[in-house]
Amino acid sequence: MVGKVAQCVYSPIYRLDALRQVYAGRVVLDIDRLEVRPGEILALVGPSGAGKSTLLRLLNFLEAPAGGTITFLGQTIADGRAPLPLRRQVTTVFQRPVLQQATVRDNIGYGLRLRGQPTDGVVEQMIARVGLTALACQPARGLSGGEIQRVALARALVIRPTVLLLDEPTANLDPYNVGLIEEIIRSHNAEHGTTIVLVTHNVFQARRLAHRAGLLLAGRLVELADAETFFTAPADPRTAAFVRGDMIY
Repeated sequence: MVGKVAQCVYSPIYRLDALRQVYAGRVVLDIDRLEVRPGEILALVGPSGAGKSTLLRLLNFLEAPAGGTITFLGQTIADGRAPLPLRRQVTTVFQRPVLQQATVRDNIGYGLRLRGQPTDGVVEQMIARVGLTALACQPARGLSGGEIQRVALARALVIRPTVLLLDEPTANLDPYNVGLIEEIIRSHNAEHGTTIVLVTHNVFQARRLAHRAGLLLAGRLVELADAETFFTAPADPRTAAFVRGDMIY
């Protein structure tokens, strides 16, 4: 587990109040209150269908909530329509990323080009950071699953977002790629203070990476605590069961 974030006065990166999302009349997310602290790695765990990916879409302003508000960097957004300068400070790496029909280098530099920022040097450094220098000129779509995920992660990190959202970033990957991607996430957070929200059903990964962890169950935030407490002395029996590996719904 990574070291604890220092406890001090802070303004949250995100504050969620009475946040709800409804699909086809079914409530899939209902969070009374949640704050995301600057510079932390927050892991949200839970079984499939718990609302984890829905929460990430709301945090990235990809859809509007059915109710409640999201306050991001001090600006309250009720309808999900965050202005472009705010949206550009958040990026997501999805479980199944979509890459362009282009080289590894061109894919990683895409976000910088979109923003009119120079790519020289910066992209090469990021390619090296994710261990893909030998594949830089190869078509990205021909890579292995782990390599594709590293391209997607590099594409997200090279633009230096304020917030990085990770949706099951190592699902179905081999141990080598899992370890490499986790180390990239951990070191980038430590070096740049990037706020990271990770959603996963993998409690072992959450324990290795998180400063704080929370359990989502049926769209509700059951418990939220510092990682040490969450994994060793949870207050809620449902959290204790999930951490043990029991099936909960």
